[in-house]
Amino acid sequence: MQLTIVHRCSDQLRLLLRRYPLQFWLLFAGFVVNRASNGLIWPFLTIYVREQSGAPLSHITALFTLEALTGLLATAAIGPVMDRFGRKLVMALSLLGSGALLVAMREAHTLEAWALLLAVYGMVIPAFTIGAHAMVADVVPEIQRPSAYALMRIAQNVGVAVGPAVGGFLVVSAYGLTYLIAAAVNAVLGVLVLLLLAETLPKRSAAAQRSSGGYVRLLRDRAFVVFIAVLLLVEMIITLVFVLLPVYAKENFGVLENQYGLIVTINALMVVLFQYSMTRFTQRFRPLTVIAAGALVYAVGSMTIALGSTFAAFAFSMVIVTIGELMVAPTGLALTARLAPHDMRARYMGVYSITYTLAAGIAPLIGGQLNDRISPDAIWYGGLVLGVAAAAGFFLMQRARLLPDEPASTKTKRMLAASQAEDCDAC
Repeated sequence: MQLTIVHRCSDQLRLLLRRYPLQFWLLFAGFVVNRASNGLIWPFLTIYVREQSGAPLSHITALFTLEALTGLLATAAIGPVMDRFGRKLVMALSLLGSGALLVAMREAHTLEAWALLLAVYGMVIPAFTIGAHAMVADVVPEIQRPSAYALMRIAQNVGVAVGPAVGGFLVVSAYGLTYLIAAAVNAVLGVLVLLLLAETLPKRSAAAQRSSGGYVRLLRDRAFVVFIAVLLLVEMIITLVFVLLPVYAKENFGVLENQYGLIVTINALMVVLFQYSMTRFTQRFRPLTVIAAGALVYAVGSMTIALGSTFAAFAFSMVIVTIGELMVAPTGLALTARLAPHDMRARYMGVYSITYTLAAGIAPLIGGQLNDRISPDAIWYGGLVLGVAAAAGFFLMQRARLLPDEPASTKTKRMLAASQAEDCDAC
């Protein structure tokens, strides 16, 4: 019986591996490694800056606004560069640059030093993700993209499951070593990107070559611009959770860094275990319906943080927030890839990624002010308001039919049904 289960699952794995090209699986592996190394640092970055500089929380959150602004400027340049010259080199330089900056962060002990490093860090970080998402759109057919982006999120969160759990213990036992390990992994990955990945930039037509290298065509896509504006509200909630929850939980309720690392690991493990099946299920519904429902789930998760005071309560809140994430993230990516002209994929993916960059600049600033001027739990009631507003926005977009928001076509449904039947036969 056990042997039969092993054989069937092995057959299912082989089917899954054959479903996507080798380039996709190289990107998958790269995401695992990159997110694991970054996971050693980013969940605890607010704490690092606080302890190394001793600055007030409202000043520290302003640094993340600065990082977001420089990231926004860099992303505006990255998209056109990748659409014109290719994805691979820019991705590799991003990884090498982030490695160098992490080494410098180890020696930063003033607010001014952190301001400079985070400003530059914001400029180099976005390129790897933008390039990888554009490459997936380049090499994976539209029918398979929602599931492909779900797998990329699984890769990302396999890394996130490992990184914060290890990082939480390193912070306590070997503080400075954390930076060096993360830097070394990013540098090695940058070299591997240069050596192993193929360039996937689609051939440009003569008309595309003559077209503007900027964002004029994209900004004329009114439906996409509105979609991004409403999505920003959702991203602000997840930013509040990942940037301010560690400080909120530690300073108000004594939840230590290693405990918070386990809370982040819950998020990552849920994505690893449930993202693919959740996306296969949500493909049956209209994309905006799925995203609106996910926004409401985010709102509920934020509210429960305000009501909690223990490690277990915050872990439960993370479960709720993650359910919303499972619904929103791959659906939004697949919808963006569907809307993007083939010669502007990096730009559309860049603008999509800007939602998190802007959220990372706006939400901590608002959260810091709510914390300092009203009360710590006001942060999470603010998240509740954002989630309800976003859900209403997506609902109104659907009512106005601003986007091609139909469920999968009849042909797509047949293909999905055949694919799912293969999976059932294999396992």
